[in-house]
Amino acid sequence: MATLWGGRFTKSTDQEVFDFNASISFDKRLFSWDIAGSVAHVHMLGKCGILTIEEVTAIEEGLQSILNDVNEGKLEITSKYEDVHSFVEANLIDRIGEVGKKLHTGRSRNDQVALDMKLYTRDEIDGVAELLKELEHTLLTIIKNNTETYMPGFTHLQKAQPVTLAHYFSAYMEMFLRDSDRLADIRKRMNYSPLGAGALAGTTYPLDREMVAKELGFTAATSNSMDSVSDRDYLIEFLSALSVIMMHLSRFSEEIIIWNSNEYRFVEIDDAFSTGSSIMPQKKNPDIAELVRGKTGRVYGDLMGLLTTMKSLPLAYNKDMQEDKEGAFDAIDTVKSCLHLFDGMLKTIKFRKEVMEKSAMMGFTNATDAADYLVKKGVAFRDAHGIIGTLVLTCIDKNCSIEDLSIEELKKISPVFEEDVYEAISLKTCVEKRLTKGAPGTDAINEAIRRYEALLS
Repeated sequence: MATLWGGRFTKSTDQEVFDFNASISFDKRLFSWDIAGSVAHVHMLGKCGILTIEEVTAIEEGLQSILNDVNEGKLEITSKYEDVHSFVEANLIDRIGEVGKKLHTGRSRNDQVALDMKLYTRDEIDGVAELLKELEHTLLTIIKNNTETYMPGFTHLQKAQPVTLAHYFSAYMEMFLRDSDRLADIRKRMNYSPLGAGALAGTTYPLDREMVAKELGFTAATSNSMDSVSDRDYLIEFLSALSVIMMHLSRFSEEIIIWNSNEYRFVEIDDAFSTGSSIMPQKKNPDIAELVRGKTGRVYGDLMGLLTTMKSLPLAYNKDMQEDKEGAFDAIDTVKSCLHLFDGMLKTIKFRKEVMEKSAMMGFTNATDAADYLVKKGVAFRDAHGIIGTLVLTCIDKNCSIEDLSIEELKKISPVFEEDVYEAISLKTCVEKRLTKGAPGTDAINEAIRRYEALLS
C-alpha cells in the first residue's frame, strides 16, 4: 500500500478497507492533468521563494520523466497506490530523492483533485464541442443539398403539412447549436483554479494562486477556499448538458429508426452502420440509432447519480465526492462515442427523395393549403374546412392524392375549384409560400443556411 499519509496511525489499513477507499483504478485517467497541475504548482513555489531554483528543476524533470515513461509504456499505474496522486509523488521520490517530498508543499489532495478534475473536464468540454461541430457541419451539408427535397412534416406522428428535408434537419441543427452554446457557457463559468485552497482553509505559505491559474489557462483563482474543494456544480452542469445532447440524439435516432422501417422507406442506412439478424436473412437493422437511443438513459443515470451524491453533503470536502469520477467518465465516453458514430451514420445515409415526396402527397399534407385556396375564393374557412374533409374522404376511397383528382371530380365537391388549384396545392407551392422566419420556404431556409455557415466558420 502506497499512501500519502500514515504518521498519525499505529497500524496498517486493512487491505479490504484500502481497496474500498482507493480510487487508482479509475482516477488514473487524470494522470496527465495531475502532472500538469504539479508542474504549475512547483513553478509557483519557486517564484514565491518557497523552493529553490535547483529544487524546482529537479522536481519538474522528475515529473516529466514519469509522464514520458507512462506514455511510452515503461511505467505502469498499478493498484499498489491509493490514487493517481500517490502514484506520482511516490515515483517522484523514488527518482529524485528527498527533494521530491517538497512537491506537496502548500497543497492538499483536496485542492489537487479539484484541480485535476477541472482540467480534465475543461478539455473534455472542448472535445465534445468539436464532435458537436463536426455533426453540425454534416447537418449543414445535408441541409444545403436538400432545400427542394419535399417530405411530410408530422404532429402526433401523423402527416401534417409539407416541409423539406432541409427544414426538418434544420430543426435538429438548432438543437445542437443550443448544445454548443451550453458547453461554451459551462466552460466559461467553471474556468477558475481551485489550487491553493488547501484542504479547506487555504495555507500559511505565501502562494501566488493567480500565477498558477494563469499558467494553467484559467480566468482566475477561485474566490472561496471551502467552495473550491467542495464544488462539483460545473460537473453537474456538464453532465446535464451531456444529457440534453443525448436527448437530442435520441429524438433524432427515433426519426431515423422510423424512416428506415419498411412502412416509411425514407432512408437507407449504409451497411457499415447496420447489422443483420442471426435467423432472418432479410433484416437490416438500425443498430447504431437504437444504441444511441438506449444509451441516453445511461447518461441520465450518471447525472442523477452525481446529483444524489451531492444533495446532502456539508462543507467542505467529503469522501463521497470520490464518486463524482466514474459516472462522469462514463457519461463523457458514452456521449463522445455516440456523437462520433451518429455523425458517421448521417454522413453515409441515403435519402429516398421520391418516396418522401410521394408520402407527402398521399398523406394529404396540402389539405390546409387546399382549404386556404377556397378561402381566397370567398368561401368561409369553416365551410372550406368541411369541403376539404369531404375531398380527403373521396381520395381515401379512390386511394389517390388530391392532385390525382380531375377538375370535374373536384367541382362535384365544390364548384369553386378551378384549374389553378393544382398549382396552388402543389408541394412546391405549399412550401415556397411559407416565407416567415424559420419556415421551410426557400428564402427562409437560405437565410438559416447563411446563419449556420457564419456560426460554423
